[in-house]
Amino acid sequence: MTETLLTLISAALINNLVLHWPLGVDPLLGSKRQQVHALGLATTCLMLIVGTLGHALYHGLLVPLDMASLRLFVFLPLSVLLIAPLLTLLERIFPTLSFEGLWLLLLGNAGVLGVALLNAEDDQGLFHAIALSLGAGLGFWLVLSLFQDLRQRTLDNDIPLPFRGLPIDLISAGLIAVAFLGFSGLIKT
Repeated sequence: MTETLLTLISAALINNLVLHWPLGVDPLLGSKRQQVHALGLATTCLMLIVGTLGHALYHGLLVPLDMASLRLFVFLPLSVLLIAPLLTLLERIFPTLSFEGLWLLLLGNAGVLGVALLNAEDDQGLFHAIALSLGAGLGFWLVLSLFQDLRQRTLDNDIPLPFRGLPIDLISAGLIAVAFLGFSGLIKT
């Protein structure tokens, strides 16, 4: 139980997919202010489902059939085919959140595929895969919320003309990444 909790915290804060490995940066930069929580929730759910199903398919089907090298060709369609039903389900459950236009942001999120591939490489069990997937999704949501807050603060300030737009967004993402480096000594193995 402790190992699963440490995996969850580590995936969210220390080995964050957006900051530690640059996976999922595209949706981070392309999201709108109104869709922060909708995108975070959808990405977390998609990472959890694809990571868990990918782990089960890899260890239950691909490895016994000696087709482990085809994992990318299984995980990619799995993640793409689950986007539309997930967004429809989330729209029904959370009618106050706007999930319109998130299909392309979820499709371009390399973090979803990265979680499935990480779960396939780790042979530590299903609970570890669930914790890693959930932690990665929650970490993405946290970084997305922090980044949108920082983006809003930069809009209210006088930024020099060459730094407006994407340059200040990239600098902001780098500053958040440096701040998250402080968590690196949190869990020692």
